[in-house]
Amino acid sequence: MRIAVSCVQGAFAEHEKMLRNLGAEVVELRKKEDLDQSFDGIILPGGESTVQGKLLQDLKMLEPLKEKIRKGLPVLATCAGLILLAEHISNDDHVYFATLPVTVRRNAYGRQAESFYTEGSFGPYEKIPMEFIRAPYVERVSDDVEVLSVTDGNITGVRYKNQIAVSFHPELCCDTRLHEMFLGLCSS
Repeated sequence: MRIAVSCVQGAFAEHEKMLRNLGAEVVELRKKEDLDQSFDGIILPGGESTVQGKLLQDLKMLEPLKEKIRKGLPVLATCAGLILLAEHISNDDHVYFATLPVTVRRNAYGRQAESFYTEGSFGPYEKIPMEFIRAPYVERVSDDVEVLSVTDGNITGVRYKNQIAVSFHPELCCDTRLHEMFLGLCSS
């Protein structure tokens, strides 16, 4: 299985390591020509959503990736990736892929100093590690979006068709279940 990772900015190396440990081949997406390769899914990592969005636009990668996602390419989006997928951002006028019918709040938990670690339920899993770093959360979802996790009363994980998006950084922990769930989506 070949999984693409957006490598324009952010925590992509940690995702790549986890994917390789699970036996997946990694395809790095750094320029438009990289999209010509075949891959079974894509990861949009955490980082700076504004920087990632601008770079994806400047590199002419945003629209082709958006089309692939709309056509069913499985995607796992973490932290900034969630912001990139959201149809609406309540505290920002920028919208990027707009393929996920949710409203997200950027930096919802505050500044870097307010970053935190917790463990919580995620979909079928009772307890998984969750590292929140200047994290967003989901304020509203459309009726067809499945809520996978709630942290302190806020939605922090969702699934919509071929898209799994979370507020936290599963790649920073040793628990592979979320990535395994994503790889299962890629192989179905």
